Amino acid sequence: MNDTVRQFRDFFVSLRLTVVLLALSMILVFAATLDQVNLGIWAVQEKYFHSLFVLWRIPGTAIPLPVFPGGYLIGGFLLVNLISAHVYRFKLTWRKSGIFLTHAGLILLLIGELLTGLWQEEFQLRLKEGETKSYAESYRYNELAIINTTDPKFDDVVAIPDQLLADQTPIQHPHLPFRVMTKEYYPNADLRMRASTGDNPSLATAGLGPQITVTPLPLTYKQDERNWPAAFVELVGPEGSLGTWLVSPQLPAPQAFEYGGHSWRIGMRAQRAYKPFSLQLEKFSHDVYVGTDIPKNFSSRLHLQTADGRDDREVLIYMNNPLRYAGLTFYQASYDGEHTTILQVVRNPSWRLPYISCAMVALGLIVQFGIHLIGFIGKRRAATA
Repeated sequence: MNDTVRQFRDFFVSLRLTVVLLALSMILVFAATLDQVNLGIWAVQEKYFHSLFVLWRIPGTAIPLPVFPGGYLIGGFLLVNLISAHVYRFKLTWRKSGIFLTHAGLILLLIGELLTGLWQEEFQLRLKEGETKSYAESYRYNELAIINTTDPKFDDVVAIPDQLLADQTPIQHPHLPFRVMTKEYYPNADLRMRASTGDNPSLATAGLGPQITVTPLPLTYKQDERNWPAAFVELVGPEGSLGTWLVSPQLPAPQAFEYGGHSWRIGMRAQRAYKPFSLQLEKFSHDVYVGTDIPKNFSSRLHLQTADGRDDREVLIYMNNPLRYAGLTFYQASYDGEHTTILQVVRNPSWRLPYISCAMVALGLIVQFGIHLIGFIGKRRAATA
């Protein structure tokens, strides 16, 4: 083994690297905790933990500079450090079996966090009593929905993520006889009816857009606030422009138009995730302590039914008792009034890994302590004899 390879190996197996990585992770967590007041939990996760570097933008420019290692980089180096140390420094013996089991649990914990960051999806399901839905909605992302409503039996929907609208790249979908071109996109905006004809002319030429004034707003990162995007979208057919529409989740309903002998609707809505089953809210209960307004319990009694009829049953979701079904977990998150429930829908294929890793770490510590305890008792007995 030459000196370069040996130095490279010694770097990754060194205990100093472990200590430095742990110190960096503590600083990262501390900085993220302080910045959560300004950015909110989702933006903090993306900026500090789900990134290779923490970026800082030069004031007055859009140039990002890496100023600190991010969670993925620190976690990746720590994972390599643990594995390398076991391969080159430790020998598998029964006296060190507890250490190996503990370290294996830590490695599994790091892998589980990585998979959670890559795979986890969170949506929201809002249901009124008697209402049935087969989809959940995102409270962070939106989509442009262009719907062909010509056939009375079903709607042909083309959904375009709002990230593509922000890029302002022309979109041509095979199910659409026209191109979709974004003229302006605002990540957060306020919509108001035009007060007078003296306002600046609108980019919209069709639908409700000419009657509405759009005011761009800075992005909000507060946990109890939401960004409301808006966009001016032009539809262009073979013969030319069909008009420009203003779309936003703030508008109450999609806007209708006719083209090519078909009926269409266009609008922006929360991004949807459709499922092969439906949930109907039969009863929502909001219990309080007697004589007070202090909440005691929230519960939702729902009817779950699959499209093929194989599963048709009632389920009850309440605090600390979620429904796990089809790889999804439904939590009782909130409510809106006395007859509307709000469920948090989470998809996390790796949700078991943190529990398994914590059990492995605990078991490893117990085993290692037991081994040393037995050795200590044996030495005491030998000394006494």
